[in-house]
Amino acid sequence: MKTLTEQTDRMTHAIAATYGSWTSPITADLIVANTISLIGTALAGDDTYWLEMRPSEGGRSVLLKQTPDGRCAEMNALPYSIRNGVHEYGGGSFSLGEGEVFFSNNADQRLYCLAEGQAPRALTSATPEAGPAMRYADGNFDRSRDRWVGVREAHQGEDEPTNTIVAVNVRGEESVGQVLVEGHDFYAAPRVSPNGKQLAWICWSHPDMPWDSTELYVADFQADGSLGEAKLVAGGPTESIVQPTWSPDGRLYFVSDRTDWWNIYRWDGEADNGGAVEAVCPMAAEFGFPQWVFCMDSFAFASAERIVCTYTQNGIWFLGLIDTVTGELETITSPYTEISDIQANGDRAIFIGGSAISPTAVVQLNLRTRQMTVLRSSSDLELDPDYLSEPELVTFPTTAGPNGEAEVAHGIYYAPKNRDFEGALGERPPLLVKSHGGPTAATRSSLNLGIQFWTSRGFAVLDVNYRGSTGYGRAYRERLKGNWGVLDVDDCVYGAKYLTERGDVDGDRLTIDGGSAGGYTTLCALTFHSVFKAGASRYGVSDLTALAEDTHKFEARYLDSLVGPYPASKAVYEERSPINHVEHLSCPVIFFQGLEDRVVPPNQAEAMVNVLKDKGLPVAYVPFEGEQHGFRKAENIKRSLEGQLFFYAQVFGFKVADAIEPVEIANLKAKQL
Repeated sequence: MKTLTEQTDRMTHAIAATYGSWTSPITADLIVANTISLIGTALAGDDTYWLEMRPSEGGRSVLLKQTPDGRCAEMNALPYSIRNGVHEYGGGSFSLGEGEVFFSNNADQRLYCLAEGQAPRALTSATPEAGPAMRYADGNFDRSRDRWVGVREAHQGEDEPTNTIVAVNVRGEESVGQVLVEGHDFYAAPRVSPNGKQLAWICWSHPDMPWDSTELYVADFQADGSLGEAKLVAGGPTESIVQPTWSPDGRLYFVSDRTDWWNIYRWDGEADNGGAVEAVCPMAAEFGFPQWVFCMDSFAFASAERIVCTYTQNGIWFLGLIDTVTGELETITSPYTEISDIQANGDRAIFIGGSAISPTAVVQLNLRTRQMTVLRSSSDLELDPDYLSEPELVTFPTTAGPNGEAEVAHGIYYAPKNRDFEGALGERPPLLVKSHGGPTAATRSSLNLGIQFWTSRGFAVLDVNYRGSTGYGRAYRERLKGNWGVLDVDDCVYGAKYLTERGDVDGDRLTIDGGSAGGYTTLCALTFHSVFKAGASRYGVSDLTALAEDTHKFEARYLDSLVGPYPASKAVYEERSPINHVEHLSCPVIFFQGLEDRVVPPNQAEAMVNVLKDKGLPVAYVPFEGEQHGFRKAENIKRSLEGQLFFYAQVFGFKVADAIEPVEIANLKAKQL
């Protein structure tokens, strides 16, 4: 096992050198060669499963199974990759049956059945070229009827895809599934009750997103396997329901933000009043996630009386046990500050956990002894803490609220850190402000080698949880409604000013980057403010009008709440689109773009690049063949990291220590290095 210590000579004294020019053992090659993404877990008896995405294999997703004796085996061999394209973002790509695995294959989006030691067997039909393309996600096994029940998305040429809940027989001939539920624009989390008699699911329709408004329904199965009349359990215009889950004794639990915070509730369907809903453990904390992808499990049942859960307060995630009888919460001492994908079975639980100084890992928890064991780490590196910048949670003042009241925003600050170097006398470090995607999402406090890449070279980093981020209650999340491109940008600007005024960073070398929605925030900050001196956009939005007119179904009406209904609010869209105001942009920008991106098509970046070229501003464009929304191939992740560093070095005039393939920069006469 490699260590960072082995990759660099120890130095007795730190060398004074220009920030940004420091030699770092955290290289792009090291990051992509030794890092995977852990994206799903499952338990079956004493066996443990997890899904990992491997950049070194072109982004292939592989399911691993570990037996009690510690042996680990890959379930899907080449060429199979477990990933689906429902809602374009996927998630929930595999589920377990009786000794079998059901999964969606990335290449053809068909549903397959996999038994250990056998080749995968297709359950769904190959799609004719002229017919609809079927995608499958978020299923579970209906043992009573020997079938898979999940979400199907049918793509039909130029028409908007149709989403339904379907049942697919796991024996016999291939099919496209029997429709069980239809009529809403979106569905998620269809879950069969333990006795096989009922199905629960959530649904929503345009213009809502799942963190705005969802509804939870339950219906009885009929003798022929169809569903009877659906009963509304919870949800509505101002309530977001996520993760409906049946307890072992057949009671329905779910997460709702009906009291501002995503808390756990339960429904007693047998009650005389037709089903009462009660909070299990009310707290000013979030027990749920924004449902960008399927199967984001924040709690699981160890037994009918005990829930293993995670919750967040002030940007930090905690691990807990809830007594379902008393409602009491026990917080379990844990080194992890990011926790997700919880599964439980008796005295055993697993989750994906990350901390500020250790890689994300699949962790097993013994509920009797509280002992935690790492089953799989996302990196095989042993990281020397002398090269790792530990996060500081910061809260800073920002622009006022609608009635002039004082408001704050949140972020995570990382100071430069490298045991071999210190800044030159009198110099303060450049700052990289990171604006997360979503925008309805949040930055994470766990170890991010992509951030440490910068801090170990002498950059400071501020990862902003601007107003609109999750983890701080519904009211904070909804501050961005009608204000995207305004409040998120203000918070990034004020965060940079806060650190400048605090004396942490050089106010003349402030930079900003972001991907997707974060790329839009970045481009707005560079266009409508003069605080930042350079920036980088990864598959970012530059034209809101083009995005409203040309994006996928899941987000087709997302901007209705963030900006305003389209086309009625077209003037606002044009006003907030950086592409329409490049005359105000006066600093260098680099763009990274996947050429198969359907969420933010390449023409968004290319239009901005062309305008900047014509204007004579320094600009670079790095397109990636075969990449979609987000980069999965190792060589492209490496190129985007190193390319951005090279770009900043040319802009600010420092010499990078790494041997980096140059990026072609239009309109730039490099400073003397």
